[in-house]
Amino acid sequence: MAIAKAERLMNLALCLLGTRRPLSKRELRDSIEAYVEAFGPGNGASGSDDSFNRMFERDKDDLRELGLVIETVESLDGEIGYMARRDSNRLPPITLDAEEAAALGLAAKVWQQARLAGAASGALQKLRAAGLPEDVDPYGSHGALEPRIPVHEAAFEPLMLACRDRRPVAFDYRKATAAHPEQRHVEPWALECWRGHWYLAGWDRDRGAERVFRLSRITGKVRSRGGRYTADVPDVVTVRETVAGWAGEIADRSARIRLRAGAGYPLRAKATSVRELGDGWDELEIPYGHGLDAWLVEFGPDVVVLEPAELRADVVDRLRAVAKG
Repeated sequence: MAIAKAERLMNLALCLLGTRRPLSKRELRDSIEAYVEAFGPGNGASGSDDSFNRMFERDKDDLRELGLVIETVESLDGEIGYMARRDSNRLPPITLDAEEAAALGLAAKVWQQARLAGAASGALQKLRAAGLPEDVDPYGSHGALEPRIPVHEAAFEPLMLACRDRRPVAFDYRKATAAHPEQRHVEPWALECWRGHWYLAGWDRDRGAERVFRLSRITGKVRSRGGRYTADVPDVVTVRETVAGWAGEIADRSARIRLRAGAGYPLRAKATSVRELGDGWDELEIPYGHGLDAWLVEFGPDVVVLEPAELRADVVDRLRAVAKG
């Protein structure tokens, strides 16, 4: 059905773009094979006319949503016709200076992996034609650092497509403090990579609020769901800021913890002070913000919270919840 609809939309778009005069619904119905097979010729029964009219209006709306400019023209005898003028549906010339083309070429290099590699290579060829200097080779090794974004999670591609198509999804998600995954129903907004991990931001239908999900904690397949979004998509989705806040990156207080020697390197990188205690333990002072308790739980028995008391209590509660399963 999806292939049939795509073919029908393409044929309708070609008819509207190829005509030099407005075409009526009847002419379009008789010209497009999918309409003829489904409803017969334009002089069919009234029932088939009603069904065709509904499908035609949906197809027309879909093409307009895809960006096709369709004009509605009324003739002298009052008949309505449709056409898509080529000059109204032609993109303006795209010009890039050397720096802009080089930046886009570098971005293409980032995606030289997974199933995005082919699209990135094709985009690079177009950049060459648009002005990417020949001496700028984004695939060559011109520096000590090579920019790449790791995409190891199977959930990445279906979620990327769901974000693009504005399609609700469902998946099983295991929180850091939970022993077992639970199903989540989400309206995906955006994907972003932060500190080597991919995160999805979207509207959690079950909780009626915005949520951020780490892709590595999604188990099983991402399943598409029908229907439209129920919540407005914000103009700016602050994935990194949200994750940073939940991870204690945005903090106005400090916490003291005991950390086992040789463990917890991410915590050591955040620490404002480190003091050796002996017996295989160190004492760290780290920024304390929202979500720090969930992060500390991930280090298990290698971390002991000393203060403040409310942080220690939150960590203990989370550990007990995990122990109960």
